[in-house]
Amino acid sequence: MGWKLIGGFSADTIKKCIVIIVPHTSWHDFYIGLLVRQLVKIKIGFLAKKELFKWPLGWYLRKVGGISLDRTSGQNKVEAIAELFEKEDELRLTIAPEGTRKKVKEWKTGFYHIAKTASIPIIMVAFDFGKKQSLISEPFYPTDDIKRDFEYMYSFFKGIKGKVPENSFDRT
Repeated sequence: MGWKLIGGFSADTIKKCIVIIVPHTSWHDFYIGLLVRQLVKIKIGFLAKKELFKWPLGWYLRKVGGISLDRTSGQNKVEAIAELFEKEDELRLTIAPEGTRKKVKEWKTGFYHIAKTASIPIIMVAFDFGKKQSLISEPFYPTDDIKRDFEYMYSFFKGIKGKVPENSFDRT
């Protein structure tokens, strides 16, 4: 498809992590993600809203690593997901911090709090449709300075164009 992969994962050293994908502007991100996952030869699951796991799509999503997420309010989703990491020897979960395919100015913070609670790194992945590149960061361990950490992560995605460019994440 003419894409270039920059960076990579080390399955030997990173057994548990949150993988954030930005920008999330189109359903095309899903199959690009599956292709990149095949190229890096590493098992990476993903969280998706439970509504997607109904027949007939649900069986396929579970087969390719999907975990259903009930987004009903009043639940402590951060704690529940952090417990998944505690129970498993190996777990890598992809989350789209934008929470939608529409244009956003701020990310949801759940992925960050999951990583902090579970004491695991965040790996940033960008699908740049403008340059036809998939970029994978080094593992990043959140600190106690959420503002500084988010600015650091935002900077990784600066200038990245999604499939729908007008919905690409741009902090400015």
